[in-house]
Amino acid sequence: MNTRIIRIMGIWALASLALSPLAFAQEHWVATWAASPIATNIAAAPAKPVATPVAGGAPAAAPAKPGPAPLRSFNNQTIRMVVNTSIGGRSVRVELANTFGTDRLKIGSAHIALRDHDSAIVPASDRKLTFSGLDSATIPPGASMISDPVDLSVPAVGNLVVSVYIPGDSGPPTQHATGLHTTYISSDGDFTGQPDFTPARTSNSWYFLSGVEVLAPADAGVIVAFGDSITDGATSTNDADAAWPSALARRLQAAGATNLAVVNEGISGNRVLADGAGVSALARFERDVLAQPGIKYLIFMEAINDIGITSRAGAIPVTAEEIIAIYKQMIARAHMHGIKVIGATLTPYEGAAYYSEPGEVVRTAVNQWIRKTDLLDGALDFDGATRDPEHPGKFRPGFNIRDNLHPNDAGYKAMADSIDLSLFGVKKR
Repeated sequence: MNTRIIRIMGIWALASLALSPLAFAQEHWVATWAASPIATNIAAAPAKPVATPVAGGAPAAAPAKPGPAPLRSFNNQTIRMVVNTSIGGRSVRVELANTFGTDRLKIGSAHIALRDHDSAIVPASDRKLTFSGLDSATIPPGASMISDPVDLSVPAVGNLVVSVYIPGDSGPPTQHATGLHTTYISSDGDFTGQPDFTPARTSNSWYFLSGVEVLAPADAGVIVAFGDSITDGATSTNDADAAWPSALARRLQAAGATNLAVVNEGISGNRVLADGAGVSALARFERDVLAQPGIKYLIFMEAINDIGITSRAGAIPVTAEEIIAIYKQMIARAHMHGIKVIGATLTPYEGAAYYSEPGEVVRTAVNQWIRKTDLLDGALDFDGATRDPEHPGKFRPGFNIRDNLHPNDAGYKAMADSIDLSLFGVKKR
């Protein structure tokens, strides 16, 4: 065999390899969206107390608006949920969770598709999901299941629709209460594969859905945003993806960092030192942080609920040292897995219903530690980005809703805009 033939055969072999599945061997599954599950019987409201007078007579929170009774179970119903991705991919799979279920959860059918509008999907994009090759799944209590992958061109920062049919009584559903996207719920029947249906009711929560993953290049990774209602986006505009993690995902895409996903693992009302809405930050750390596929970075901002709630009459006050001790535990655990950890300062809360001067001392001490410690791989000054220069304990005018605790959309955007993208290896364009 002459040299020319050998060279041609070598080129053909390399071309065949490039076109074979081996060419994708370096791809891996990366979370493009996630939500931390909680039990239905745990109040979802962040530390959003009922309106009470504060200094100066201003209301601490708007009175709660009446709404439909919370959903306590599903039976012979379809749940159609909208999620906003962070990065795209050519193949997708979802995770369904029965984390807080007390009995086996039967999933009769599940589909994924691109969203058209409201509850309508793009029909050509509809894909039936299977689980270990089966059309249906039974998830044991306390467990979750990942669907088999389906080929679907998933857009970055675009909307997907996941439809789940529950054929029998689900019992109290595992949910993420502060979904901030409209969820469409049928009366009776399986509508998972329908292009559209008229819902019997809507909700702003996600049910049983805890993750969406895409097949992404080897260099793709995930930033996990971990915290309470201020990370969850509790007071951002519904259906607008205005929470700071969503705004960060858009900034990364605009900066050309198309392989960096951002997932929001905030829980409204969550606490660091004790259970609140959801189990404590440390108790859920492995599930919501370490187990996220493709995680490279962790951003944490949490403790304002610990500081505020325990400053009330009769409660045992927390100390900065107690909070920092938990931070150190999270940092050590993340570093064991090669995850870079970025701390974020706690935003102002003077004027909130549970504000106290001793609590402000604790918040200030925690923030100083975040700014100065060498245990972190980086720090974000969300306090500096949102506070009023004339009154540093308060939000800047225009960044706050009436409760003096949560940012509005403009405040969330300011938080995201303050993040130095070089912390994630993104170079300025």
